[in-house]
Amino acid sequence: MGTAQQPVPFLKGHGTENDFVIIPDPDDRLDLSPAAVARLCDRRAGIGADGLLRVVRATGEAEWFMDYRNADGSLAEMCGNGVRVFARYLQRAGLAKGEGGDLPIATRAGVRRVRFEDDGDITVAMGAAALPGGPAESVTVTVGERSWPARHVDMGNPHAVAFVASLADAGPLREAPAVSPASAYPQGVNVEFVVDRGPRHVALRVHERGSGETRSCGTGACAVMVAAVRRDGLDPAADGRAVTYTVDVPGGRLVVTEEASGAVTMKGPAVIVAEGTLDAEWLYQSWPHQAHISATFPRT
Repeated sequence: MGTAQQPVPFLKGHGTENDFVIIPDPDDRLDLSPAAVARLCDRRAGIGADGLLRVVRATGEAEWFMDYRNADGSLAEMCGNGVRVFARYLQRAGLAKGEGGDLPIATRAGVRRVRFEDDGDITVAMGAAALPGGPAESVTVTVGERSWPARHVDMGNPHAVAFVASLADAGPLREAPAVSPASAYPQGVNVEFVVDRGPRHVALRVHERGSGETRSCGTGACAVMVAAVRRDGLDPAADGRAVTYTVDVPGGRLVVTEEASGAVTMKGPAVIVAEGTLDAEWLYQSWPHQAHISATFPRT
């Protein structure tokens, strides 16, 4: 893959204020190092985002692959809000070619199917949650001097879900909460702090590995929903009845359903807010520098 010094197109989007830099790269020509991704996601010297979505043509079941990177440049298996924003970009670019209303998108956690709803939201089929046993079955989350038991839920990426009395209990979340045992999450973990808002209605704060506290986390909302369902004594696969919870995040609201099949779906908004070009020389240089960015904001 080359790094020819040509302007690099980008877009900026968000899903419940979980924001992303989108880099269309259909022919897989861009070599984006972790340092380049971190530079793009820097909120003072770059575009600013919780993560980066590179749009690459795929082969097989899905035509498009979502190459998702965390804000620090590290790779991630999956991003639920990112999938919706990725799908919105494909729709905007005229590339959303699904059959029967469903659009398959390849991710490192497998293919995810999305559906564009009549109300403007996007629903993502997130797959079934895994509730690992062994040392990961019972974990503890610690912030400062306080600790809580947490539930390990895997949505293609790992989550530790802790139910707390108040979302303020999580503190400023400038640093990653401590999670034990360390063996439960050898690749790191996303940590969710959860409170009840009403029947089948919860709210969360989240610290995402590689990004810090974010305004929303789609896979985290799904993990929280599954943990709440089990805490409430429900099991759709065993009961044969789907269950839907409302999950409030700092940046908005998501609606998550666990089907009788065990599959989880998530519905929420996705918005493209700007597009422009990046100065390739700045993008690929090896030292921090102010970005030269030309952006245009679409009319709504």
